[in-house]
Amino acid sequence: MLNFDFYNPTRIVFGKDRLNELDKLVPAHANILVLYGGGSVKKFGALDNVKEALGTRKVFEFGGIEPNPAYETLEKAIELVRKENIDFLLAVGGGSVIDGTKFVAAAVHLENNYESCSVWCRVNDTSNASRSRADFNNKHYT
Repeated sequence: MLNFDFYNPTRIVFGKDRLNELDKLVPAHANILVLYGGGSVKKFGALDNVKEALGTRKVFEFGGIEPNPAYETLEKAIELVRKENIDFLLAVGGGSVIDGTKFVAAAVHLENNYESCSVWCRVNDTSNASRSRADFNNKHYT
């Protein structure tokens, strides 16, 4: 057996009317990229609520992350992160959005060799899914 230390600081903020706490949890001067899937986050107002909770921070959006996100889709998000000097990723949605955001966070520091991406990273999310199904298929990105 290998000896190791595992340190995983995690804060889970859960429950009714907790979204307004984003203002305290997100660094005040962060350049934020909000990543989401289809139109439901817009249709039901979740995206507007998140942006309102983030206050006056500079917020960019990247929508269209499909179920089991395509490599090409996430590559576009990586380009945006680099172009706009984004330093905080916020996934708004379900498991595929969260999984895709983890890939973006890890791959943004690699030089066009994303397929070898096996870096652990910090991702922040406001999830509307009780469980991700991405762990049941063969499309892992982290």
